[in-house]
Amino acid sequence: MGNGISKSVGAHELEAVSLSELIHQHVRVAIEMAVHEELRAALGTSRYERSEDRRGYRNGIRERTLTGPTGPVALALPRATLFRAANATEWTSTIVPRYQRRMPEVNEAILATYLAGGNTRRIRGALQPLLKAAPLSKSAVSRVVATLKDGLEAWRTRSLADLDVIFVYLDGFALRVRTAGKVVSVPVLGVVGVRPDGHKHLLALELCGGESFEAWKGCLDDLAERGLRAPVLAIIDGNAGLRRAVGLVWPRAAVQRCCVHKLRNLERKAPKHALAEIRDDFHRIVYAANADTARTAYAAFERTWSKRCPGVVTSLREGGDELLTFFRFPKAQWKTLRTTNTIERLHEEFRRRVKTQGSLPTEDAALTLLFSLVASGQIKLRKIDGWQKIGAVLSQHASVAA
Repeated sequence: MGNGISKSVGAHELEAVSLSELIHQHVRVAIEMAVHEELRAALGTSRYERSEDRRGYRNGIRERTLTGPTGPVALALPRATLFRAANATEWTSTIVPRYQRRMPEVNEAILATYLAGGNTRRIRGALQPLLKAAPLSKSAVSRVVATLKDGLEAWRTRSLADLDVIFVYLDGFALRVRTAGKVVSVPVLGVVGVRPDGHKHLLALELCGGESFEAWKGCLDDLAERGLRAPVLAIIDGNAGLRRAVGLVWPRAAVQRCCVHKLRNLERKAPKHALAEIRDDFHRIVYAANADTARTAYAAFERTWSKRCPGVVTSLREGGDELLTFFRFPKAQWKTLRTTNTIERLHEEFRRRVKTQGSLPTEDAALTLLFSLVASGQIKLRKIDGWQKIGAVLSQHASVAA
């Protein structure tokens, strides 16, 4: 009985190996057939066919090894010479380009594993069972990952002239990177726009020395120089340099101060025993049913806390009417417009992806990874709440501008 089970398992394993080899052979045959067909079209004739329309001639076979999802595939690919004007040139396949050693699917798997949080060692380990006799080298993984940087550079310099944005979120956050043997927090300026259809669009990610006026002004100037038109509303945190930069670059844009940031500022200036009460009174302002009720709650906050916690009231007044700008817009959009949570969620999603790595090896690697996660859709920027009302916002803005 034991021998019967052993034989059964052995047969099952043999069947699995045979199936794998069969698939591997079909991959080889399919690639070779496709390249031969590509060459036939380039020459204008089939093999051994005589024709006055012949555009070249075959001259042998080249052995190539191409690594794919089923492992290394040994290929016998045709060579040919093409007649072009008075010159003869060597034909090259577009299906299997010269110097290509891996199928695109392998590179896509490398990038997907990297974007999922894997480092070079983990990527090589994850793909080893598939690549078999053609394991990835550390430099090969690095070269594939480096292609993401090309996408980042193209995105950084693209024209924004054809992009309409209605709302813009601006906020800064820190990425942990390793530099000079030490892990440090590097500030990043983030800008996300909202298009007329309600979809969010990543506009800028810029490393800087700090969230200064000069840094923000440079970031916004770059967007303007690439053709981005002023938004209807800018949602910002409490950074004074950012507020000043927005006023200079987009002087006609309305400004909404982030209510979450302002509450944090109030709490830092409040004694612990008063935190809950201050929080409740602040919520009565920003969660009011309408603008008039919010202003009444604002005045009540000042009366209640001006003597008990003057620093808290001073901080509230610093935000002023810009804490209530969102009340000018459709109620369905209030939740989305009163905070910069869009940028904060972007940062949180990024941290979740890289938590196993602790820190990124360089500043460029950090920024490239963050951009690529958004560009690939692994970090999704969903539509804003109340996007159906954006048309009404545009109509109102146009009438005011006129």
